Amino acid sequence: MATKFKIKKGDSVKIIAGDDKGKVAKVLQVLTKSSKVIVEGCKVAKKAIKPDDKNPNGGFVNKEMPINISNVAKVEGE
Repeated sequence: MATKFKIKKGDSVKIIAGDDKGKVAKVLQVLTKSSKVIVEGCKVAKKAIKPDDKNPNGGFVNKEMPINISNVAKVEGE
């Protein structure tokens, strides 16, 4: 049976632990199997990308990484 979470895509959440502690942002995705969420602009990592048709030189891209769902709290009224 799937785990049910109170946080859903599009909700405003406050980061309560980690490097981005105190930030309020929107949830982009909920990963139910791993109990993690991806929050807009939080836990951003630089990822290398290979050259392809869209980006012929390759390079780096900023990407939001998953945060454990226990490290975020839903913000009411925003």
